[in-house]
Amino acid sequence: MRRLGLILAASVALAAGAARAGEMRVLSLDSCADQYVVALAPREAIVGVSPRADDDDSWMKAEAKGLPQRRPTLEAALAARPTLVVRYWGGDERLVRALEARGAKVVGIDDASDFDGVRDDVRKVAAAMGRQAQGEKLVARMDAQLAASRGAWKGEKALYLTPGGFTAGNKTLIGAMLNGAGLKSASDSQWFDSVSLEKLVLDPPRLLVLGFFDAVRGGRWAPGRHPLVGRLAKERSAASLPGAILGCPGWFVAEGSARLAASAPKR
Repeated sequence: MRRLGLILAASVALAAGAARAGEMRVLSLDSCADQYVVALAPREAIVGVSPRADDDDSWMKAEAKGLPQRRPTLEAALAARPTLVVRYWGGDERLVRALEARGAKVVGIDDASDFDGVRDDVRKVAAAMGRQAQGEKLVARMDAQLAASRGAWKGEKALYLTPGGFTAGNKTLIGAMLNGAGLKSASDSQWFDSVSLEKLVLDPPRLLVLGFFDAVRGGRWAPGRHPLVGRLAKERSAASLPGAILGCPGWFVAEGSARLAASAPKR
C-alpha cells in the first residue's frame, strides 16, 4: 500500500508539472479510442495506447506499432501521467474519476449511428487536442469517399451478415455505410438483430454484405460459418468487409462504402 501511495503521489506531482509546462500527454483507454489518438495526436504526445492497438482488427495498426501499450488500470494510467485521456468503452467510472481528480481531461467518443455522428466525434476529439486541422482532414477524406460512392448500387437491398448470425438495419452506422454506397439494408429491423439461418437458406436475399468474416474468433460452428451460408455467400456477396473497418464508430467506415461501391455492377 505504501508503495502504491508513493506511485500515486509522484504521478500527481509529475502530471501537474507537465500541465504547467503546457505539454500534452495523450492516453487511450481502449481499441476504438486508439484509432482516434493515433490518427490525430502528435506521435511524441502519445503516452499510451491499448494492448490491442496493433492487432489485425485495428484500422491504425501500422501507425500504432512501437507506441507504448498500457492496460486500462489505475496504476498504469497514472504512471503514464496523461493530461488528456480518450475513451470509448475502456476503463470504468472509478478510473475516469481518479484521472479527472488528478487533472487529466477525459474525452469520450459517443456512439454514432450515422456519418454526422462520426463527424461530431472526430471534431470533438480533435478540438480537445488542439488539432482541429487534422480532424478536418479526416472528415474531408471520409466525405470524399462518400461522395465517390454515392448511389453506386441504385437503391438495391442487401443483408449485412456477421459470422455470429447478426445483421444491422438502416438506423445503425452499418446501415449508413450501406446507404453510402446506394444500398439499403434488407433487415426487417432498423437496428441490430439476429438472422434466422433457416430463413436465410430457404429465402435468401439477392445480395449479402459480409462483416467480420476475417476474424478467426468467429467460431467454426457460428451460424454464419454454416456450409450452406458459405455457398450462398460465394454466389451473392457484394463484399466481405474486415473488422478493422466495422469495429468502431470512426471515419474509416466510409472505406466500407467505397469498397461496396467498387463492387457495384457498371451500368
